[in-house]
Amino acid sequence: MRGSVAAATYKYPVLGLVFLKYVSDMFDAQGRVIGKSLAEPTSEYYVEDEAARAGLAEQFAADKTFYDADNVFWVPPNAHFNALLAQATAPDLAQRLDKALGEIEAENPSLKGVLYREFSRLELEPGKLGELMQLLARLSFDPERHGSRDVFGEVYEYFLGQFALKEGARAGEFYTPKSVVNLLVEILAPFKGTIYDPACGSGGMFVQSAKFKDAHAAKLKKKGDLAIHGQEMMAATRRLALMNLAVHGLHGDLGTTYGDTFSNDQHKTLRADYVLANPPFNISDWGGDKLADDPRWVYGIPPKGNANFAWLQHMLARLSSRGRAGIVLANGSMSSQQSGEGEIRRGMVQDDVVECMVALPGQLFSNTQIPACLWFLSRDKKSGHNGSVDRSGQILFIDARKAASGRISRTQIEFTDEDMQRITQTYHRWRGTEFSDGGEYADEPGFCFSATLEEVEKHGFVLTPGRYVGAQVEEDDDEAFNEKMERLTAQLAEQMAKGAELDAVIRERLGALGYGV
Repeated sequence: MRGSVAAATYKYPVLGLVFLKYVSDMFDAQGRVIGKSLAEPTSEYYVEDEAARAGLAEQFAADKTFYDADNVFWVPPNAHFNALLAQATAPDLAQRLDKALGEIEAENPSLKGVLYREFSRLELEPGKLGELMQLLARLSFDPERHGSRDVFGEVYEYFLGQFALKEGARAGEFYTPKSVVNLLVEILAPFKGTIYDPACGSGGMFVQSAKFKDAHAAKLKKKGDLAIHGQEMMAATRRLALMNLAVHGLHGDLGTTYGDTFSNDQHKTLRADYVLANPPFNISDWGGDKLADDPRWVYGIPPKGNANFAWLQHMLARLSSRGRAGIVLANGSMSSQQSGEGEIRRGMVQDDVVECMVALPGQLFSNTQIPACLWFLSRDKKSGHNGSVDRSGQILFIDARKAASGRISRTQIEFTDEDMQRITQTYHRWRGTEFSDGGEYADEPGFCFSATLEEVEKHGFVLTPGRYVGAQVEEDDDEAFNEKMERLTAQLAEQMAKGAELDAVIRERLGALGYGV
């Protein structure tokens, strides 16, 4: 397909077919579960008579209620992956796939309007779609061998990541690198309450937040719960997000339709406990000229040519009285002064809603080389709900530009688990949260610093972490100053002597060739 379909297009049919394989495998597995329950003496459906059991197994396997009860999608016989695979060479395979996915949507209300149904519009060479199906037929989702929903989620995220690498700059419309999502989630720590992403892309923030909640439920010995809300401007990307939620067993309110968050806000009355977002950087055509009187602009009207401070103020407007937000933005947002941005930032700092700033290393994103940072905002910095330490009038600065030691490729890096632990525990110790390892927070030169608002004011309300954390302390090598100077001077003289010898040789050879030097 890659030879004839644009990179921005082929992710949709591929993910559609992978999803079809997944729901078909899970449907078959549920049929086997139903049969086994009839033969299990402890089951409420146990039937002692073997002959009667066989008949009932077939009857129950055709009953949709036995699938709905275990949240397994119902797959009509003609829409099953294997039924369509048997027709892989049919000239109208594309039309049959569109019809099959339409039937699956009709039988499963949570998938309405979600699945890809445009196979017949693809301009493909004859047989290509059938070849792709044969390739994907090798995938196997078997709940007896592994947690298939988790495995499918990993497969789905892997595909999204690979498509992002292929698409380059356009990938920002649907994909945030897993490393960045993980860091946002681990610091914000969404566990119980309402979560919101106004630029949700393919839903990665929601999925990782749910994983965080589940991972910490056992440690904290209490149950987490997240109500998901979001919005996405691109119709096709919104379908990716809805499918991503569905395959992870999550339910969310992504509004009644796709649409621009600024001009067509789907969640005007929402007050979220957590906001996570990676909105598009520095967008100039965000419609600011039509929204000058919008009540969201508490700290000033954002410039028409850059939406960064429109995003920040929109998210603040959607926070509850105890809410916190984590946002990925371009580095310029931390220091820009043009078009009133400096005054907006000043107002936010003076109102004490900025909690933490993290400078990110370059090469984290596959789709942009623009240096990025993380803003963490909070409506409640006092001790209590969000942490045991009162951090009113303070901002934590973390310079993580040199903190990523993992490498994905020649051009892309990532945070390892150890890198992530160092950064996130710095925040949780500083705030005294229940997710802290219990260690004491301490400023670390070159890495982190807890600044007062007075100190930030002295820096002109610029929020670049490098201005506050200072230089990293070099380890003392115990060599006396005079001895070190003598050694370094000797090394320099030696290098200069070698350079002079090399220069003489070059001059001699050039002279022998007739060049005047």
